[in-house]
Amino acid sequence: MKYLLTNQQTERLLFRSIEDSDFNHWLKFFEDPRTYQYWIEERDTPEQECRSWYEKQKQRYGQDRGGMNALIEKSSGRLIGHAGLLIQEVDGEQELEIAYSLLPEFWSKGYAIEAARKCKEFAFENGFSQSLISIISESNFPSQRVASKNGLTIDKQTVYRGNPVYIFRIWGKSPEKV
Repeated sequence: MKYLLTNQQTERLLFRSIEDSDFNHWLKFFEDPRTYQYWIEERDTPEQECRSWYEKQKQRYGQDRGGMNALIEKSSGRLIGHAGLLIQEVDGEQELEIAYSLLPEFWSKGYAIEAARKCKEFAFENGFSQSLISIISESNFPSQRVASKNGLTIDKQTVYRGNPVYIFRIWGKSPEKV
């Protein structure tokens, strides 16, 4: 579980592993249609989507393929979203992705960039990869701004899981590969 940011923190955020008790708080994410407006995918019920999401994270943890960390707002102790480093396959290549998702009430408050920067720093400080990516829908301008503010630039355009996306990338100085 080397890719997890467990016990890391920023000025306003604590990172920890996801917990079963987070489910009801994160369910709100899947109940709000704004959270998937940029992603084309068949949808189940919000409860099933949330359950599948947590199962996938636990599988990632168990297989040491990274995973999302719960983001806890220090001032309130509330779960506000998730961020982490994920091993992904893009166009046949293994990549290490900086990923982030926030509950809509916490959008546009700087939390996504704060979490994404910490993920980038953690990955490069630990020599996890020569470069990091973020996979972002071509129409998701808010997420593209976060990636840009984190120093990532568009590396290429491709299709990922049936969605037209940009692969944003940043290069570090690490000699290792994922």
